[in-house]
Amino acid sequence: MKTGREKLTKQELDILAALLEEPFVNQRHLAEAAGCSLGAVNRSLKDLLARGFLTEENNLTEKARHFAEGRAPRNAVILAAGYGMRMVPINRECPKALLEVRGEALIVRLIRQLREAGVRDITVVVGFMKERFDFLIDEFGVELAVNPSYGGKNNLSSLALAAEKLGNTYLLPADLWCRDNPFRRHELYSWYMVSDRKDGESDLRVNRKAELVRTSGEEEGNAMVGIAYVTKEDGAELRRRILELNASGRHDHDFWEAALYEGEKLSVLARVVPDVQVVEINTYEELRDLDGESNHLKSDALEAIGQVFGASTAEIRDIRVLKKGMTNRSFLFSLRGEKYIMRIPGEGTDQLINREQEAAVFRAISGLGICDDPVYINPSNGYKITRYLEGVRCCDPDDVRDLERCMDKLRSFHDLGLQVSHTFDIFGEIEFYESLWNGEKSVYQDYRETKARVLSLRQRIEALPRKCCLTHIDAVPDNFLFHPLPDGGEGLQLTDWEYAGMQDPHVDVAMFCIYSLYNKEQVDRLIDIYFRGSCDEATRRKIYCYIAACGLLWSNWCEYKRSLGVEFGEYSLRQYRFAKDYYRYATEETDKKTGGEQ
Repeated sequence: MKTGREKLTKQELDILAALLEEPFVNQRHLAEAAGCSLGAVNRSLKDLLARGFLTEENNLTEKARHFAEGRAPRNAVILAAGYGMRMVPINRECPKALLEVRGEALIVRLIRQLREAGVRDITVVVGFMKERFDFLIDEFGVELAVNPSYGGKNNLSSLALAAEKLGNTYLLPADLWCRDNPFRRHELYSWYMVSDRKDGESDLRVNRKAELVRTSGEEEGNAMVGIAYVTKEDGAELRRRILELNASGRHDHDFWEAALYEGEKLSVLARVVPDVQVVEINTYEELRDLDGESNHLKSDALEAIGQVFGASTAEIRDIRVLKKGMTNRSFLFSLRGEKYIMRIPGEGTDQLINREQEAAVFRAISGLGICDDPVYINPSNGYKITRYLEGVRCCDPDDVRDLERCMDKLRSFHDLGLQVSHTFDIFGEIEFYESLWNGEKSVYQDYRETKARVLSLRQRIEALPRKCCLTHIDAVPDNFLFHPLPDGGEGLQLTDWEYAGMQDPHVDVAMFCIYSLYNKEQVDRLIDIYFRGSCDEATRRKIYCYIAACGLLWSNWCEYKRSLGVEFGEYSLRQYRFAKDYYRYATEETDKKTGGEQ
């Protein structure tokens, strides 16, 4: 991009902008307003005079005013579609953009500041809890654009929806609180805002030419604020880049700033602001630090923690979101020198998991050393608190030594023959998850045929020897936790018992395989490890049947979650392939034994 600088330097443009705000007083005053040295002001005034932008008295000429009018802010795009996952435990109740700081929602303050700068054409791109933003239309006359892909894509896809707006445009996220108004009536070039604070997560720094260039080595960059201004001249090129990257499918998880990169630097200049000027609110504690009286600090999850431990919510510190799970939203917190994890059920979980049954499972396994007993579990809403294990690692599904230990743990659990009053019915769950699609068809064209084939496996399974006991159902690599012991050894726990119920324990072997996205050779290897090399052919065929059935089960689950805006990429596709491929493996093996008779 040219950033409107083919004739004027950044210093000259900053001086022009300062003079547009207020008439010339003296060079020292102008230097402070433009952020330049006295020497730079002196040189720039002479050059601007020579170019016809200033009079002898340092007043703006008609040429300067025409130049400024062509670059003046015309509109704004606010990106407000995301979950704000790091805002646990309050992100389920309120979009980040609507968090209140000092009695005013973040996005309302930003819109008000834009309007004070003369910008009234404002587009807000929404997604998560989109209905909560409707009032902005009536109150401020904004336009709402809905990003249906907010669950599986980053904000590059959001900006693509408003790409036609780009041109003398402010771009900004909705999770900022700006102490002073960052928007101005006069902008003369394209820029991207960064803080003067150094940030190890930023890979951009400001060089002597006020360019944003990539950091090198261990160098810390300038904290990226996220506000930008794009002139009409540069908007066309940015629009092309945004649409190109979004259409490629390779940038679904990128921030929109990816479109600004040209090699090792950004295509726009830096605008540096003091760190105290703009606060990005990403976490509960950042909100609490900024406004300890915010109404949005109230959280039933934190209140539950306080009640369990007899503590005030102010004592709960170091709140940090953990990896976004496929079912839950969990966060780590510290209280009185100890660390804990609190689980909060994810979107739609109340329809998928019976929390009373989960509590019954924990009663059945309590004290058996299979996993740490929960500090707290609420059967009505699914909230659960467990102690945090330091130095934990998950099972590596490609490490045979890990597999041997995990299968030994799993087999010893199965050998206990524990009983509960509820069953996990694979084929019933297949129908149940499909019912949650609310009449929508599957995204797979041959779903009906595939489903019919998988359901036909039920009769084959029931004809084979089986036992029934408490089965984990979700015994996948991520739920086998290795942790250091005081004696220097390594303990092993099996966690996440939400789906557990009475079932053939060999289902757990099938579930491990499909979550690990194993090929057939790897599947057979795991079966051999679990059975210590002595698995008969009938049992192997039965596990193939379970892999097909469970593949369709989780494929249907993924289709339901997709309707909620949650996308699982390759995992979803591979589950459907397990349904088709292992139906074939199971029936081919059977056909070999029966001579093709059904």
